[in-house]
Amino acid sequence: MTRKVTRAVARIQAGIQEKLYMGNLDAVRDWGYAPEYVEGMWRMLQHHEPQDYVLATNSAYSVKDFVRMAFEHAGLEWEKYVEYDKRYERPTEVDALIGDYSKAKDVLGWEPKVRTPELVKIMVDADIKLLDDERSGRLVRIDS
Repeated sequence: MTRKVTRAVARIQAGIQEKLYMGNLDAVRDWGYAPEYVEGMWRMLQHHEPQDYVLATNSAYSVKDFVRMAFEHAGLEWEKYVEYDKRYERPTEVDALIGDYSKAKDVLGWEPKVRTPELVKIMVDADIKLLDDERSGRLVRIDS
């Protein structure tokens, strides 16, 4: 969902997409930065005894929060571009998914540094640059 949003923001800002259709904007999630999670997984593999850990940020943001931050970062008013579409509702939607990384911090010394607002900016900036590179011919996509 996050990539769907940030790609749409880039495309809307560039004038090549008109709307972003979304399902449940009230769902709450704990979004983290993938490179940090990979580091956490690496630390798990280095530990002398296998255990279960949770890699998370202990923070909660709704899908609407994520959408709002993404559009605001691009200088756009999200309400003008986002529309509800029941096709994107998940029948088994979980209202809130929030992790507790305290064990990973205590045992592995791992904790997140990038929080959701910064993650949104990183993703939007990356998708704007990717689209700019594609449109200028500096990058040719082979997956479309």
